Amino acid sequence: MAPKPKEKAKASAVATPAIAIEDLFTSLNRHIQRSEYEQAVKVSDQILAAAPGDEDAIRCKVVALVKADSIEDALVAIKDSSKKGSVDLSFFKAYCLYRQNKLEEALESLRGQEGSTESMLLESQILYRLGKMGASVDIYQKLPKSTIDSLEINLVAGLVSAGRSSEVQGTLDSLRVKATSSFELAYNTACSLIEREKYKDAEQLLLSARRIGQETLMEENLADDDVEIELAPIAVQIAYVQQILGNTQEAVASYTDLVKRNLADESSLAVAVNNLIALKGPKDVSDGLRKLDKLIEKSDGPEKFQLARGLDLKLSQKQREAIYTNRVLLLLHSNKMDQARELVSALPGMFPGSLMPVLLQAAVHVRENKAAKAEEILGQYVDKFPDRSKVILLARAQVAAAAGHPQIAADSLAKIPEIQHKPATVATIVSLKERAGDIDGADAVFDSAIKWWSNAMTEDNKLNTIMQEAAAFKLRYGRKDEAARLYEQLVKSHGSIEALVGLIQTAAHGDIEKAEAYEKQLKPLPGLKALDVDSLEKTSGAKHAEKGTNAGVTETYEAKSKDKAKKKRKRKPKYPKGFDPANPGPLPDPERWLPKRERSSYRPKRKDKRAAQVRGSQGAVAKEAASNSDAKSNQPANPKGASQHAGNVQSKASSKSSRKKSRK
Repeated sequence: MAPKPKEKAKASAVATPAIAIEDLFTSLNRHIQRSEYEQAVKVSDQILAAAPGDEDAIRCKVVALVKADSIEDALVAIKDSSKKGSVDLSFFKAYCLYRQNKLEEALESLRGQEGSTESMLLESQILYRLGKMGASVDIYQKLPKSTIDSLEINLVAGLVSAGRSSEVQGTLDSLRVKATSSFELAYNTACSLIEREKYKDAEQLLLSARRIGQETLMEENLADDDVEIELAPIAVQIAYVQQILGNTQEAVASYTDLVKRNLADESSLAVAVNNLIALKGPKDVSDGLRKLDKLIEKSDGPEKFQLARGLDLKLSQKQREAIYTNRVLLLLHSNKMDQARELVSALPGMFPGSLMPVLLQAAVHVRENKAAKAEEILGQYVDKFPDRSKVILLARAQVAAAAGHPQIAADSLAKIPEIQHKPATVATIVSLKERAGDIDGADAVFDSAIKWWSNAMTEDNKLNTIMQEAAAFKLRYGRKDEAARLYEQLVKSHGSIEALVGLIQTAAHGDIEKAEAYEKQLKPLPGLKALDVDSLEKTSGAKHAEKGTNAGVTETYEAKSKDKAKKKRKRKPKYPKGFDPANPGPLPDPERWLPKRERSSYRPKRKDKRAAQVRGSQGAVAKEAASNSDAKSNQPANPKGASQHAGNVQSKASSKSSRKKSRK
């Protein structure tokens, strides 16, 4: 019977570690409930030391590290567990890479796990961060709506960012959700209205969002400062709408209050600072640069510049680009060309495919008086991306026209099909080609515009205007047959009086009969029925009037004009406010608008013509004066130069003697 107690002792020895692990898990759960994540990591390590490969302990450790913002340590823990091959932590790895803004690697890590709701949510967030808004929205629309709280908030945000703001209202209707069901949804819906340029409606919805947010957050017993921080994005957006609507003073006051009180999240503060600088413009360049310097800092990574305090992850690409653009413009205004050149060179890598870096590069070259280089850079972009170069072509045309290169400016405008045949564009291109001396090219522009408007099926057809200007242009440069043909078409199609007059003027140069035939269509002017044109042509014209013969006529005319002047009713003169005509006071100085030196009362200041002061005792001066008088009486014929030289030497000697006396 002796072996039985040994077996019991052995069994109790084996059961001891199991009880310890249960206690550790209890402690781990307690730390997690209290959000004590560092302690949770330590307890997880204790569990893994006792039971290596425990899946729950590994997951708890990774989640606790993520919650504690120790993303790098979480990736190390995931890598260590993947070596053992016990647990699949691909989702956690993708999330950590997403937090580190390694978005492409995060997407790669998610492959093979697209089916789960969590993976789909994370994938949509990664695509949203990458700027692939359409793909992000497509994933959101595939998610089961019943299993996700507040799905509509992120869905509306994705639609707005994807440029599909027109679909927002339809999406809310399909989800049977009102825009005012939460302040977040009201804010996102207001953003969609801003994108659709319905600013008044957006302002009202933003005010409702702020009211709903205050009520909701007060019910959660948040402090007043925390409520303001939560609602800061709404306040910034309201100020932006005020800025767009032209309420500049209110917008500046709102932005300034947000920045001074500093009761906002980092992204809202950055947007407020940027918009405030944009409102002020170049008025206070140094202050604007100082504020932007706090947002932008140099980095040691592949990108030379980055936004401070993690703003690169919190702001959209459009917002980040606006901040860098404003900094470049302020640097140009302050003439800090080296810094502007350095920042502009880094922007194409930071915002690939964007137009703004190219425009800023051209702006820097223009500021350096290198217009040809700016035109070259803009032209290279047009050749590379012809489909999205409308703004670039407009900028190139402006730079070339300002630099005195009219042909390049005209060619740039002619490459924009959306506005190529508009009357204003046609007039600008023709004027530029005239300046360049290309009359045939200008004529071809008119012909192309006439052909385009002849085939255009639009209500507001500008064919009449284009043909009228084209005919005048052809007539001005001696192309009379073409001008006559255009005028004739206008007369037949529209019955324009101006075209009829132009046709008569044009035909009169070559076809008199045709001109006379069309002249009959002109309505007679009133008062010219009794005028004999033939006798008027035979007269020799007006004769020079002599004084003797016409003296009486002028006198009578002057007398009549004086009588008419007397008949005019006199009006009381209007005096300035507070002026008493009875006591007008002294007359103002008639020379008050002249500079002082040009006025008759000006007297220049007297120059001090006295000789250099002689320092020393009174006796020394008396002796010097006596010696000078003796010299003048004895030698009256001495030149002025000699006497002045003697005086200078004497004054120096007397000053030296006085210094010696003072030293004694």
